[in-house]
Amino acid sequence: MGLLDPSMTKARQQLRNWKAEIAIILGSGLNSIVQQPIESIEYTEFSELPRPRIPGHAGKFSLCELSGKLMIFAQGRVHLYEGYSSAEVTANVRTLADAGIMKVIVTNAAGGLNVRFRPGDWMMISDHLNLTGTSPLIGSAQFLDLSNAYSPRLQKAFRDAAHEIGIVLREGVYAAILGPQYETAAEVRMLQKLGADAIGMSTVIEVIQARALGMEVAGFSCIANLAAGLSSTTLNHEEVLETGRNAAIDFSHLLEEALPNL
Repeated sequence: MGLLDPSMTKARQQLRNWKAEIAIILGSGLNSIVQQPIESIEYTEFSELPRPRIPGHAGKFSLCELSGKLMIFAQGRVHLYEGYSSAEVTANVRTLADAGIMKVIVTNAAGGLNVRFRPGDWMMISDHLNLTGTSPLIGSAQFLDLSNAYSPRLQKAFRDAAHEIGIVLREGVYAAILGPQYETAAEVRMLQKLGADAIGMSTVIEVIQARALGMEVAGFSCIANLAAGLSSTTLNHEEVLETGRNAAIDFSHLLEEALPNL
């Protein structure tokens, strides 16, 4: 799947003129990571970008400078469970690549499968399980090597940054399912046996697209709650958003520390 049509729109030109090399795609409840954007551009300014409809996804690009780095924050995403295709879900990644982004950091709110994890923990994604049943590469003959889907170089930079500022950074495997229903207790037990540490409904499709475009990727899950059967709490989206807002402070500090070494 190639880059977008080179015809210039004002919004696309704004992204290109910013000349950022790093972008961060923000998951549910994580918008507070963005502070004092220099400029914001609504997704509606791009004809190829679907508008997020889920609470906690603002639907705009924010142009920021952090730790001396020019960055683009993609505030919100769309999901397969909303009825979008894998091509539509990954339009944000292609737009960022077209703007010159070489490194993308994907974030999400996830359910914890690892019994050592607690709500509010951050997990750096070491690998993933794509259980969505689809791929953005369908329709092409692009046989993509995902041996290092998540950059070991970027992982080391974040690992070192977490150690430097004293933040506990978990590491593990992220499983992506279709949703929108939460998983059953039986599905949780199955996923644990498959080696998953966290579960969610996003991210992996974007990672596949980013790697297909030659972008370097790092991924993070905010453990918003424990998965079904691991706690007595009823799962709900409001809890996901609240935990994300509270955990955003830690991730902001991690990002500021790691950015100079990315």
